Amino acid sequence: MTPHTPDAFVPQTGDAAPDFSLVNGSGEPRSLADYAGKWLVLYFYPKASTPGCTREAQGFTTLLPDFAACNASVAGVSPDSCKAITNFIIKQTLGVELLSDPERTAANAYGVYRLKRNYGKESMGIVRSTFVIDPKGIVRHVFSPVAKVDGHMQAVLDTVKSLAGS
Repeated sequence: MTPHTPDAFVPQTGDAAPDFSLVNGSGEPRSLADYAGKWLVLYFYPKASTPGCTREAQGFTTLLPDFAACNASVAGVSPDSCKAITNFIIKQTLGVELLSDPERTAANAYGVYRLKRNYGKESMGIVRSTFVIDPKGIVRHVFSPVAKVDGHMQAVLDTVKSLAGS
């Protein structure tokens, strides 16, 4: 696995969304094709059960009916194991689908596994990012990096509503 550098390629508006082959918390396979015909909010988060990631997953869960009204699915991706994801879903009563990417294949394809600076230290990690993908698999909006979790989920919903004409 080759980690991305700070200038890693991040898919932009108009690009075909990179395909992925991951499993959800139940161990069921998921790929981009599973979401064809619907809008997809694909968000990458660093680690299950941490404060920011918990608020993000709870926020997306709360807004799921609004996303569904726009013909949109929401899926979160992290390098956590299926077990960690399942525990996170149960503990927080989450409705959003979470996908396990322990090899960071999807994170690399979307350019979100890269050098991060935190409290003066540099390390490789997942840069919190969200991609809005249209029903034909084209990236229509990119939020990367997501600087603040609070308010982000509503901003994503507003973007989907605008793009989907809902």
